[in-house]
Amino acid sequence: MIRQLVASVSLLALAACSIPSNGPPPTLTDAAQVGIANGPAATIDSEWWRAFGDPQLDALVSQALAGNPSLAAAAARVRLAQSEIRGARAGALPHISVDAQEQYQRFSEHYIIPPPFGGSTEWVGQAQANLNWNLDLFGRQAALVAQARSSAEAAALDAAAARLMIATAVAQGYVDYVRADMLAKIANDFVQTRTESLRLARTRILNGLASEFDARAAETLVAQAQQVAARAAGDRELATHALAALVGRGADFYATLQPPVLDVTHSIALPSVIPANLLGRRPDIRAARARVESASAARRAARAAFFPNINLIALAGFQSLGLSNLFTSGSATYGGGAAISLPIFQGGQLSANFAGATARRDVTVADYDTAVLRAVQEVADAISQLRTAETEAADQRAVVQGLEATVKLDRIRLTTGLGSQLDVLSSGDRLLTAQQAAVNIAAAGATARVRLFAALGGGFTDAPPTTTAGTRP
Repeated sequence: MIRQLVASVSLLALAACSIPSNGPPPTLTDAAQVGIANGPAATIDSEWWRAFGDPQLDALVSQALAGNPSLAAAAARVRLAQSEIRGARAGALPHISVDAQEQYQRFSEHYIIPPPFGGSTEWVGQAQANLNWNLDLFGRQAALVAQARSSAEAAALDAAAARLMIATAVAQGYVDYVRADMLAKIANDFVQTRTESLRLARTRILNGLASEFDARAAETLVAQAQQVAARAAGDRELATHALAALVGRGADFYATLQPPVLDVTHSIALPSVIPANLLGRRPDIRAARARVESASAARRAARAAFFPNINLIALAGFQSLGLSNLFTSGSATYGGGAAISLPIFQGGQLSANFAGATARRDVTVADYDTAVLRAVQEVADAISQLRTAETEAADQRAVVQGLEATVKLDRIRLTTGLGSQLDVLSSGDRLLTAQQAAVNIAAAGATARVRLFAALGGGFTDAPPTTTAGTRP
């Protein structure tokens, strides 16, 4: 017994000589390091796109989420990761197997079996149950289970990130469609205004107050307005095609679209500070964190591979020469014990595995830090764009109101003979440009709102992790 104990201690000491240093644990970027204030996060509904108040947008997002191939692939990756958890857990449980064999064999006359069986030919039978249980004294199997569990968590969070990305893309595409629709309506109104100017010019010719030159000029301006309307209608069709692709529909989709009721000028309350719990809310950041945990567990498993692998083994069954004696009491056999396996020299394979696991862990930490910084920038950019758009929208509304008053005054001056058709057309051109700019600014604000929702995690409402800095080595 003492000899066995000394031998075991010697093996462990030999293994310890080749185990690499564990090294300090990695430090993950936290809120304070990136200047995130300790303010509350903005409250976002799980179906955040409903804040725009357009049932058609709600239906489109639902359609896009219902049968998207990206989501199907993400769900399959989740199932794959969950199966890997079960596989890793199985390695820590006792393994029991049953073996049975029967073979006709001649025994050598000059071997360990003496006559009368030596030199004879007999049926040799064996049936036994085997037990093999890895005790996992050094935590390698537990680390593999932790790695699989974190990988499954990351896969589930990737699915949540995919849902957020799809909903964001549909919302942005719908804002583009609304913008194109509003611009098309403005262009059509402009065509009607120019057509009315042409009618007025012809009436003035009949009354001797204008010449054919005025009519030709008005006709040219009508043609230009129609060209603008045709371009706007084309842009609306392209936006419709983009929406159809996002929801997985074809040409049949175009006729189903109804006039949008989304108000691109709708405002939302902006957070005064970037939310402190941003790190724990966004699915992509939580997925990056889970990958750090998975890589750290893989590193622990690679380190545990330097230690001995100790198994409990046992067997029980029957062995006999001849079929008639196989299941008799005298043929019973059993045994048990322990098996130890210690890697001594493997050409540097274990060290290479550990170095690779460490490098992969460091890569995931760097990816996590990058994701945090990107998230902070996306939130800050969206807030800045939204504030800029709201300020520009207020100024542009004043411009549009002023030009509408100017156009109205020029028309009155024209009918009273105090102004010219040129004044009306010039102010009308400026009003058209101002109205188009107002729509574009409002659409930019709506797009910024969509981006802010996405940057804050959208409808992702799972509980955040309890910590945001540091991890196990």
